[in-house]
Formats: sequence, C-alpha cells, structure tokens
Amino acid sequence: MSIGSEPIIYGLIFVGVLVLVEGLYLTVFGRSISLDKRVNRRLELLEKHGNREQVMETLRKEMEQHLKARRVPLYAILSVKAQKAAIAFTPKQIVMIMAATGVLAFLGLTIGTATPLPVRILVSAAMGVGGVYMWISLKASKRMGMLEEQLPDAIELMVRSLRVGHPFSSAIGIVANEVSDPLATEFGVIADEATYGRDIGEALKDMAERLDMQDLRFLAVAVTIQQQAGGNLAEILSGLAKVIRARFRLFRRVKAITAEAQWSGKFLSGFPLFAIFGIQMIKPDYYDEAMDHPWFIPAVLIVGVFLVLNVIVMRALVNIKV
Repeated sequence: MSIGSEPIIYGLIFVGVLVLVEGLYLTVFGRSISLDKRVNRRLELLEKHGNREQVMETLRKEMEQHLKARRVPLYAILSVKAQKAAIAFTPKQIVMIMAATGVLAFLGLTIGTATPLPVRILVSAAMGVGGVYMWISLKASKRMGMLEEQLPDAIELMVRSLRVGHPFSSAIGIVANEVSDPLATEFGVIADEATYGRDIGEALKDMAERLDMQDLRFLAVAVTIQQQAGGNLAEILSGLAKVIRARFRLFRRVKAITAEAQWSGKFLSGFPLFAIFGIQMIKPDYYDEAMDHPWFIPAVLIVGVFLVLNVIVMRALVNIKV
C-alpha cells in the first residue's frame, strides 16, 4: 500500500479549481465586485450608466436571482450561500462553471494519475461541485462578516442624520453614499426603492430575510414600529446601535473562548489522516497484512463515520447563539 504522489496531485488540482473560478470571476467583473474599495458598486454603475432605474433593476436582479433558482438541479445546495455572497454570476453560469471545472479536473486526473475511470469521474465531479461551493462559501463568509461590522456604524450615521433634521429616507441615502460595500450597495437599493414609492420598512424586512441577518431584522422591526406607533426614531436607532455593538462584542468573545475547542475538534478529526499519511511515507508496507483481513474495509468505513460525527458534534457544541 503505497501513497505515492497521487494525493498531492489531487490537492493541486483542487487548488487549481479554486484559483480558476476566482480568476474567471475577476476577469468578467473586475474591480466592480471587490469589497475592499472605497467607491461602492452602485455608485460605479450609476457613473457608468447614468440611469438610476436601470442600475436599481440590475442590482435587484443580482440580489434575488439565486433564491429564485433553488429548484435548479444541483444548484439548491448553494443557492442560499450564493445569495448571501451576492455572486454576480447567474445560476446557469455557476452550473456551467461547475461542469467546466469538473471536466478540467477530470483531464488533470487523467494526465497526472493512473486511477480507474469511475474513480476519476467521481473525484472530478466532487472537485467541480465542491470547489465552487467552497469558493462561494468563502465569499459569503467574508461578505456577511463585513456586513455585521458595518451595520452599527451605519445606524449611528443614520442617527446623526436624523438628529440634524434629515428624513429617514435621506438618512438611508447618506449611508448608501458614505459607507463602503457591501452595506452601501444594499442600502443604496433601498434608497432607490423608497424613491420610487416602496415602503422602507418593508424593504428593510426583505433585505433582512434575504441575508438572514438578525441585526437587520431588529432594524426593520424598529423602523416598522416607529412608522406605525410614532416616537423618536433617532433615540430608538441609537439604542439599537448600542445593542448590536454589545452583541457583536459578545459574539467575538464567545468565538475567542470556543476557538480552542474548535481547533481541538479539527485536530482530533484530522490527526488520524495525517498519521496514516505519515506512516505510509515512512513504512509503505505497514498495513499490508491488515488489508487482507475481511474486517479491514468495514473498520475503515466505521472510523470514517466516527470522524465525521466528531466534526459534527464538536461544531454543535461550540455553535453558541448570541
């Protein structure tokens, strides 16, 4: 039983799939979809096209297209994450990319390895789907993290705008123009929708549900209650900003406390695999006699199930809701 260079080739091909998808995304959309620039995407589109209604429809289509395509085969597993990541690719384009990367992975496995054809087909399909899924997951995690960090500052900016006499719709517009992406484009769409007559509370509620973000739900509820019952919206939002900051600090503290348990779970799950790899590199024939035993394959499957259960249980133990 010799490991050889095939696992390294598998890893390199999978990394190549991730790099290829990211490179294709940047080639098609360039800096317009980057989250680390000062000018937000909505303002760039307005400067480029000049038609406010056209830009609003373009952004709304991008924001809603993934959830509408949940019935597309193979796409339902990543539609929610693609929605949170605001991927500009259409669902059909993402499915095509998964197929194309799977074909390229198959060619790489054919050239670089001597594995049987069924194994190559299964592994290349897993790389195509898994690579795109991991890429979208990373995009979603980064974008949602930035939204959570930006929201308290945006609410405080709205509070200052309300206190100097601006209406709430103008306060939303100020946030859309002054802060950076991703929150700026989200609030910019709400400001444009309010200009064309949509209720701001309803628009905020839809955004909160689309992003599945609890703090945005608090904001939507606060605005809706103030619209119906009246009151000092500036004071309400000021208190909400303090609550969101306190929740954010508590969440970071919980994350720091549970970091050791999280990494322990990952280490305990990954250590057997690294141990097997190390043993095979040092003594390739170590498991030759054990492989001939009739219980070897069932034991390997049982160990694999326990490793997966270990990851799931450890993740559930440290997944503390704030």
